[in-house]
Amino acid sequence: MVPFAGRYNFYLCTIPTDMRKSFDGLCGLVTSALGQEPMNGAMYIFLNRFRNRMKLLVWDQTGFWIFYKRLEKGTFQLPAHSDNQLSISISYEHLMMILEGIDLNSIRQRPRFRQLTP
Repeated sequence: MVPFAGRYNFYLCTIPTDMRKSFDGLCGLVTSALGQEPMNGAMYIFLNRFRNRMKLLVWDQTGFWIFYKRLEKGTFQLPAHSDNQLSISISYEHLMMILEGIDLNSIRQRPRFRQLTP
């Protein structure tokens, strides 16, 4: 379980990522491919070509964290997106569903109140 609930904005990179990349390589990908600043307080999610490995990169005001998950069976599902979209903004709940293997095409989320964060 990722202990970051609603604290972060989550960006899922749609470009297959070489999982040999570590802190500097992933930060470079965030900057060059996604056009974002790695230290902006967002969490960046990367998948490999086979979508059976995932890395999460996050800055916590003192340094970077990398979380790495390898599936023994199955794949992670990407949310629907256009081919030219390099990243997808997702919610914490969607991230948890991707991690748990829930089919994103079959879910229907009921409306809920969400307070805007400053």
